[in-house]
Amino acid sequence: MTNHVPNEARVIPLRPHGASPPAPAVKEPLWRDLVGDVLRRERLAQERTLKDVADQARISMPYLSEVERGRKEASSEVLAAAARALGLGLGDLLSRTQGELTRVTSRYTSSASRRGAASPSSHDGMCLAA
Repeated sequence: MTNHVPNEARVIPLRPHGASPPAPAVKEPLWRDLVGDVLRRERLAQERTLKDVADQARISMPYLSEVERGRKEASSEVLAAAARALGLGLGDLLSRTQGELTRVTSRYTSSASRRGAASPSSHDGMCLAA
């Protein structure tokens, strides 16, 4: 004998009338996506090809493409080489990426505060340090 529950016996929870659907969870961007965006934007601003930058950085063109698209988590050596090929230092690349992260996440936190939710960076209470 099986424990089959007929369709009409299943309970489907309903939202109260007039209640808005739950807000989707905000997903912060990955660092590799932001680094890739910064690299691609700088390369295109210089009107350079992927092949040109990859050759100068001494990394493969397919790998640089994957890094730019956020599909690969590049080592600091690869990021430094790509940055140098674009005339940037590693610090410049990381600083621009951090600026992009701040810009993108401020959109998330401001939209969360408009919905009445606490922002991920807000803190209530006291912090003590020794």
